[in-house]
Amino acid sequence: MDVILKNISKSYDGRTALKNVNLSIKRGERVVIFGPSGCGKSTLLRIIAGLLPPDYGEVWIGGNIASKNGKVIIEPRRRNVGMVFQELALWPHMSVREHLKFVLKSRRVPRSEMEERIRKMLNMMNLNEYADARPPQLSGGQQQRLALARALIVNPAILLLDEPLSSLDIRMSLKLRREILSLHERLRFSMIYVTHSRDEALQMGSRIVLMKEGTVEKNN
Repeated sequence: MDVILKNISKSYDGRTALKNVNLSIKRGERVVIFGPSGCGKSTLLRIIAGLLPPDYGEVWIGGNIASKNGKVIIEPRRRNVGMVFQELALWPHMSVREHLKFVLKSRRVPRSEMEERIRKMLNMMNLNEYADARPPQLSGGQQQRLALARALIVNPAILLLDEPLSSLDIRMSLKLRREILSLHERLRFSMIYVTHSRDEALQMGSRIVLMKEGTVEKNN
């Protein structure tokens, strides 16, 4: 699904986070948003997801206007977007299976379909034997897989990843990068991946967007 950002601006308490950002992402593309901490990368993802409205500008998703000039027009759960947060935001009291079931219930997936989708996702993410485990019982890599599974189980057309591997050691990071690329090849979602690691950007993106101080400096 295409994503088009037109003149996106956002400020917090008088501080400019984004200024006149224009960007287009084609269906199935792998775009990395690269830049130092505080340059507006995460804010941009949250605006695409519908978690924040832009102060000014427009967000178009799949040919429909999703946000415009301070208003969220299409709510997050209706955008066909999955998101993996930097802090993962897993619920410690829920098992792996319960995480996936909760998301499907929130999207009103029929009960008859729910168990089959959970089974396939657990298998795809190599989490079968951990289905009843809770996040504190999982390794860092398994927690990342759960966060990915939770985002992917709704079959999103767009997957947003906000520095998803920053807390992992290099060995596990490299392993999960390969797994994410394999999932993209298999499922063909549009992927927007945020990182401040040059090596990660080069590996994960078919196109790299360089951001600095809330603006797009390069887009190639």
